[in-house]
Amino acid sequence: MSGGPGAAKTIRVLLAEDQGMMRGALALLLGMEEDIEVVAQVAAGDAIVAAVLRHEPDVALLDIELPGASGLDAAEELRTRAPDCRVLILTTFGRPGYLRRALEAGASGFLVKDGPVEELAAAVRRVLAGETVVDPALATAALTAGPNPLTPREREVLTASVDGATVADIAGRLRLSESTVRNYLSSAIGKTGTRNRAEAVREARQQGWL
Repeated sequence: MSGGPGAAKTIRVLLAEDQGMMRGALALLLGMEEDIEVVAQVAAGDAIVAAVLRHEPDVALLDIELPGASGLDAAEELRTRAPDCRVLILTTFGRPGYLRRALEAGASGFLVKDGPVEELAAAVRRVLAGETVVDPALATAALTAGPNPLTPREREVLTASVDGATVADIAGRLRLSESTVRNYLSSAIGKTGTRNRAEAVREARQQGWL
């Protein structure tokens, strides 16, 4: 953005979104804001950190469910590798568990995609100014939902079983004994109040715990 000495600094934004049409629309709409410039776009979660280090955006706008790695995983890595970059999560899935995990990972904001672009642009400015911006309805839901009951190991075992892997497969992948895997699965099923592994995965995903 051009201007004299009093002109506001242009906010450099990175977009991480796997749907090309949505990514293009967001880039176009944000680019129409006088003080915002989209400097990089990525379609996969495992490309986020490298792109942030290369382009040095002020704000990384990340979807959660991305190929390669989740936006939450990237947010956690950015906290140590690019601490000056603010992270704003923008997702279709307004799940209380996702919000808690995003804030624990160091994200400065969490919005759902059905809001107006003016609200998104304002959120970009606010997180850069040091504020935490959270969708109000989601914040209320997160407070009533309570914390994630699953331990990191239980989450890991449930995640490994998503594709229908056998207990032996999961044990090999995570380098655990089969009995240990069964114990973690049993515990996760109990904590989610479900009847079997498939239901536990579905419930944990619905709550944003995985």
